[in-house]
Amino acid sequence: MNLLASILRTAVPLLAGWVLTVTGALGIEADSVTVTIGITAAITLAYYVLLRLAELGAARIGWEPGRLVAGLLLGWARPPEYKGPAATLPVRIHFDKQALRTDVGQALRAAARDVDGHS
Repeated sequence: MNLLASILRTAVPLLAGWVLTVTGALGIEADSVTVTIGITAAITLAYYVLLRLAELGAARIGWEPGRLVAGLLLGWARPPEYKGPAATLPVRIHFDKQALRTDVGQALRAAARDVDGHS
């Protein structure tokens, strides 16, 4: 999942930047410069994906020098680690006005207790 997440975090901004450039922020003009920018983005993405795959493959077979070289060619010796959210909170949704007032009132009273230092 880290590999896919890191590729998407690189590919999506490149693609979005290219689309915005090609469409002239939706004024839709295209010339050789915008095509060149698209090709540059594609080559950059290919470079990134190939080196991330090399880094992952080297790590899986335990070849530390290969992993280190691929990582350095990406600008950092270690691959990124993406962790899940630190905590999840339950959410209740009420669609009637009285329930909303009750919930807001309870939340305000709880916040006031926390501020005052009472339990």
